[in-house]
Amino acid sequence: MHVPDRLTRRLQILLDEERYQRLGARAAREGSSVGAYVRDAIDRQLGDRDDRASEALDSFLAAPPFGVGEPGELTRELEDAYQRRAGDAA
Repeated sequence: MHVPDRLTRRLQILLDEERYQRLGARAAREGSSVGAYVRDAIDRQLGDRDDRASEALDSFLAAPPFGVGEPGELTRELEDAYQRRAGDAA
């Protein structure tokens, strides 16, 4: 959950009575204010920044492996690329 240093933005929303009562009851059951409960719901819906990084890592780790060849072959490819770049710079 994102914990802000300071709350600096105000948001006004309109709710019907039934939604407001449900929201207040849920917040009270969890020992939270309505505002804190809404902020938590926003974080859950949008995802924390850490969640996005974790999802990206999970996606990377779940990707199928790909071959990079033998170490000597990779070294030759890197040396060739370095020489081409050095030739382009000259």
